[in-house]
Amino acid sequence: MKAYSIKFEGRVLDRGFWVYVIDIRAPEGRYLYAGRTGDSSSANAASPFSRIGQHLDSRPNARGNALARNLRAAGIEPSACAIEMIAIGPIFPEERDFGQHKRVRDRMAALELGLARALHLRGYTMLGRHAASQEPDARMLQQVLRLVEVQLAANDQAQ
Repeated sequence: MKAYSIKFEGRVLDRGFWVYVIDIRAPEGRYLYAGRTGDSSSANAASPFSRIGQHLDSRPNARGNALARNLRAAGIEPSACAIEMIAIGPIFPEERDFGQHKRVRDRMAALELGLARALHLRGYTMLGRHAASQEPDARMLQQVLRLVEVQLAANDQAQ
């Protein structure tokens, strides 16, 4: 029997459009996963706290557990990893109208793709696939990337 700690800032409970990077320290090495909140099929934009639970859901009928699936496809068991989510946001509030939700969701998908590409170019091993129908807002991408890089450097210092 062991004791474990889960610590988080309460703001990660806020719904809305967030972008995030999950920093995974596996026995086999370090991996990153870039993602976003904002459903593709409904006008919902969950909190990062809710999203990380979905990502790591181990039930056989789980949906939305892309991170766990990607880790297992790489031969890595999620329970053998140290995992930290770096969440940026909420960048936009949750929208009530599905048309407006889709416009914001598409902007966030572009931001997610841009973030994944930039981190890959910086030498990180990225998990997952990313797609977008437009290019990310360059200024917003630079702001997000700066915040993520500061946190990744702090994670390196803590190791």
